[in-house]
Amino acid sequence: MNYLDLFESYLRAEKRYSEHTCQAYLSDIAQFSNYLTIHYDRMSPEGAEFLHLRSWLAHLSSVKIEPRSVRRKISSLNAFYKFLKKRKGLKINPASKLTVPKIKKRLPVVIRSQDLLCLKDLPEEESDDLMFLNFAVLRCLYELGLRRAELVALKLTDLNLHYRQLKVLGKGGKERIIPFGEELKAVFSRYLRYRAKVDSSGLQYLFLLKNGKQLYPKMVYLIVKGWLVDKTTILKKSPHVLRHSFATHLADSGADINAVKSLLGHSNLAATQIYVHNSIEQLKKAYTSCHPKAE
Repeated sequence: MNYLDLFESYLRAEKRYSEHTCQAYLSDIAQFSNYLTIHYDRMSPEGAEFLHLRSWLAHLSSVKIEPRSVRRKISSLNAFYKFLKKRKGLKINPASKLTVPKIKKRLPVVIRSQDLLCLKDLPEEESDDLMFLNFAVLRCLYELGLRRAELVALKLTDLNLHYRQLKVLGKGGKERIIPFGEELKAVFSRYLRYRAKVDSSGLQYLFLLKNGKQLYPKMVYLIVKGWLVDKTTILKKSPHVLRHSFATHLADSGADINAVKSLLGHSNLAATQIYVHNSIEQLKKAYTSCHPKAE
């Protein structure tokens, strides 16, 4: 096994990172390795020092890589050299001294609740079967605040219709239980009738395509983007926008911030507080645009 294979096993088995995070970290280290090969006479990342890492980051800046992406690459380097210290006896982590670039905090993109009202209408029984898959995916993303990776990884056994609960495996392998109402129970029940027609070939995943294979992340993106095209004018039309909308609408309605944190599967409250800030910003906009004494 080469160092990348070992690092991949470490990320998946020990750190239990999501598929998306694993692929991003591996891609970053491969890019760094390629940079060393070109600029430092085929040097291996295992032998790189702080100056080599800083040189790569300077190169990324020169080719206009966004600070947010650079921050992720620094995280990748940190994870990689921590792995080498643990497994290969590396004495010093050269990434520990890297300066993380500051980025402007961006408020999450949110869809207005009135633009999502049509999600309440269950498709007609005679609708195309695929409609029930798409509808269940959309409702799960918005009503349960799931991440895309969490949704595609759901097992059939994670769904409990009797207690109206869904077990979700989140980041870092942390489980959470999300309750849902009678409406979503009806959506799941109708979807399961569609699923029963699919030749699943023993697959245990909850969401399956017509060919019986597991729903994949790109398909989730296409489902969401296709549905949002004529529902909203926002430019970003990704699955995560529905998660942002879920959290913001809860905060707008007065939900306890700790409850929102638990439902989202956040590890700390700071990540959840942005949805409260988003609500405050919306109030500010309403005040300044409508109140005669706001100026």
